[in-house]
Amino acid sequence: MIGNCNKTLPMDIISEKFMNNVYVNKNSLENKIRCILNDYPVVKNETLKPWLLQIISVIDLTTLSGDDTRSNVIRLCQKAANPLKCDLLNKLGIDNNKLRTAAVCVYPARVPDAYDIIKQMGLTDTIQIASVATGFPSGQYPLESRLQEIKFAVSKGATEIDVVLDRSLVLMGKWDEVYNEVVQMRQACGNAHLKVILGVGELGSYENVYKASMISMSAGADFIKTSTGKEAVNATLPVGLVMCRAIRNFYQLTGVKVGLKPAGGIKTARDAINWLVLVYTELGPEWITPDLFRIGASSLLDVVEKSLDNCTKVVPKGDLNTFQ
Repeated sequence: MIGNCNKTLPMDIISEKFMNNVYVNKNSLENKIRCILNDYPVVKNETLKPWLLQIISVIDLTTLSGDDTRSNVIRLCQKAANPLKCDLLNKLGIDNNKLRTAAVCVYPARVPDAYDIIKQMGLTDTIQIASVATGFPSGQYPLESRLQEIKFAVSKGATEIDVVLDRSLVLMGKWDEVYNEVVQMRQACGNAHLKVILGVGELGSYENVYKASMISMSAGADFIKTSTGKEAVNATLPVGLVMCRAIRNFYQLTGVKVGLKPAGGIKTARDAINWLVLVYTELGPEWITPDLFRIGASSLLDVVEKSLDNCTKVVPKGDLNTFQ
């Protein structure tokens, strides 16, 4: 089963199964990351292109600037629909209609602009419209206003909502309140997917990252997301490993597959490939598809395009099954 389908687990079950005796060994965690990256076969030039193309397919192409306007949201959506230049697509032997980013991600006020252009392109079933909400990036707003923000974005065409946890509740150990807020956010989303931003750089410990992951999934999250991209520390592989282990444990206990979205600090193609390797190793190949894995990024697509352009060998057709 993919996604939580609006189902939640009671808080007493969460406390018993997920919140007791949580301990994360920092050195062991970092050693495990080194082992994963060192043991995985080296991504060589002849196998690089499929990895890069897979990265494009899982990007939530993002603009979250104070000077966002309708015109730059339109350009963002056009880039999501046509992520590579035509001459590069021809070199790679890819049908232009087969390659898109997974979603665009904008502020609630810009959702109508994104919806308009994606609808005009006939891609509402292909490119998801994600909106950050609930007092992004701090989450330090009254709950009622945060819920209204979700409902507004959904009413204007958002199909995914990236909400932010109130990190102060985590730091004070008010897990019941964290759970209750996420449950209400889940309800406000209706049929839209819920992606819960943990704000890992502000949670204080790996243990809190694990507990916040479990609480969010139990309360109905379809994805858990590392960061807003606005914190001093954003997506790091050790934190990603903690979140992967939480996702795996949750799946083993419930049969529900929850997605992962790292965001913030993923600047190079190598950074993105390392995340794919981590998720592939810890969760399996089904987790590196757009249904269960996203990368939140604004500049990564241009970097990946340049890396593809630098590749000289033609990708064998068998390596492009995702886009056939």
